Amino acid sequence: MRPLSTSRSFTSHPQIPVSSSNKSNEPRSRSEELATRPQLVLDIGGVLAANFSPKFWMLVSEAAEVEHSTLYKIYKQEISSKLWRGELREEQFWGWLQEQAPKLSLSEAKHMLAGCLSPLPALQRLPEWSRAADLHILSNHLLSWVTPLLQPVRSYLTHIVISSEQRWKKPQRELFAHAASLLPSQSNVLFVDDKRGNLDMAETMGWEVVLADEGGAWIEEADRWIHNNSARDVPIFDSAKPR
Repeated sequence: MRPLSTSRSFTSHPQIPVSSSNKSNEPRSRSEELATRPQLVLDIGGVLAANFSPKFWMLVSEAAEVEHSTLYKIYKQEISSKLWRGELREEQFWGWLQEQAPKLSLSEAKHMLAGCLSPLPALQRLPEWSRAADLHILSNHLLSWVTPLLQPVRSYLTHIVISSEQRWKKPQRELFAHAASLLPSQSNVLFVDDKRGNLDMAETMGWEVVLADEGGAWIEEADRWIHNNSARDVPIFDSAKPR
């Protein structure tokens, strides 16, 4: 399989025909067709997969016999922003962690991290959503950490924007502007994230937003939004049907 990359189009999932108010028999351009499809932009942590914090740091501190609050405080102050902006390479992160928790082996730490990035129910909805909307990823993460998660669904994703590959992190406006530049102009956009600050920045881009809750109630909101913004010939999702 081809390696996962960022800010590029993957093999497109077959798209269903879209209706148009244009009565002309002339074929529409590709850009016009895409503009009729809603654009769903999704975070990863707390949306498609579990956040690795705080569970990862609790596991590390317990296994390495170090104080959890102290370790996490150092991570947030010295490492977090640099890691998400790509200023710190992955191997440097692991080297730092081994210095902080010398009793923890590198292989054990990596196994813990992989276990913490477990998929959430919304990941299974991507094939269905892609029938009616273009799907995009916008996440503060490392590409190598999320590749195993996204690889099985990459054909349903139009663009993947990972902060460490762009040298900006949410909620920096530059990262949102980069993501917006990849979307069809004048399209309806919904952004889903579990951090209010990120949603606030998305709203300044003219996007609609939904806060991802731990219970996953936001999934029904996304269903309804996609249905309401899709062409009339798109089959309605069960959770979007009137009750």
